[in-house]
Amino acid sequence: MTVTAADLDTALSSVVSTLRPGTGKDWSVPAGRLEWDCWHTAQHLGDALMSYAAQIVIQPGDRFVCFAVNAYPTATPEQVLECADAGGRMLAATVRTATPQVRAFHPMGRSDPAGFAGMGCVELLVHGEDIALGLGLSLEPPRELCERVLARLFPAAARDLAGTDPWAALRWCTGRIELPGRPRLAEWRWSGAPPGE
Repeated sequence: MTVTAADLDTALSSVVSTLRPGTGKDWSVPAGRLEWDCWHTAQHLGDALMSYAAQIVIQPGDRFVCFAVNAYPTATPEQVLECADAGGRMLAATVRTATPQVRAFHPMGRSDPAGFAGMGCVELLVHGEDIALGLGLSLEPPRELCERVLARLFPAAARDLAGTDPWAALRWCTGRIELPGRPRLAEWRWSGAPPGE
């Protein structure tokens, strides 16, 4: 089971369609349990997603490509959401055109395009939910997408939590919620490296 550019498209569509109705609200409120507000969390999404695209293109072995994406300070909530949308589309386009043999640095494991697609999906889904919570909205991504992301980035948890709702399992793996008999994680990591590497 792998994660593809189409999965990024699905994650992006789910997040943008959930958050767009909230662009008339106050985005200076905290995003879920994060210290960031909703505006800065959306800016982070744009930065992270474009950064992953740059990793695939440049393929550095020991560092991130040295740039940051910042929305204009005057950007409205709708415009900062566009920043996240643009980052997601750029990452999806990059994953679509990359060969599976590409490898690039990530601190959680030198990764391939499918790994960066999975990381992009995690960023979109968990931070999309963080923003949604801050705005009083509810994100409900497709469970099949969550299953693929879990299998690629959290393989041990995917096996251990096989009977759990995949969206709940993904939120648990990223320290967002607790599950019955499993306290909320204070620290967590995904496996960026391709299986077997």
